Amino acid sequence: MSCDTAANRGWKALSNGELVSAAAATGFTCLLTRDHLFGESAARALKTFLSFAVVVVDLPQQRWQAHQEQFVTAWGERSIEPVAGTLVHWPRK
Repeated sequence: MSCDTAANRGWKALSNGELVSAAAATGFTCLLTRDHLFGESAARALKTFLSFAVVVVDLPQQRWQAHQEQFVTAWGERSIEPVAGTLVHWPRK
C-alpha cells in the first residue's frame, strides 16, 4: 500500500475527474480529499473506475499540527473504510 500527494505526483493542475483517472491508472485505489464538491465533478470518472473510491475528510480546517491530531483521534475512533466506485464521507457523524 502506498500513498502520495497530487502535488508530489505533478497532478496539482488536474481537474477532479482527471485526478481520479490518473490515480487509478497508476494503481491507486482511493483518494482522500477535503473538497466537498469533489464527488460531483469526479462522478463520471468514478463510474469508469469501479474499483476506485473517494473519501471526503470532514474535519475542520486547522493548522497542520491541530489537523493531524484531530485526524489521529478520529482514526482511533473509526478507521477510513473506502467503498469502491463511491464517494464516502469520513468521519461519519
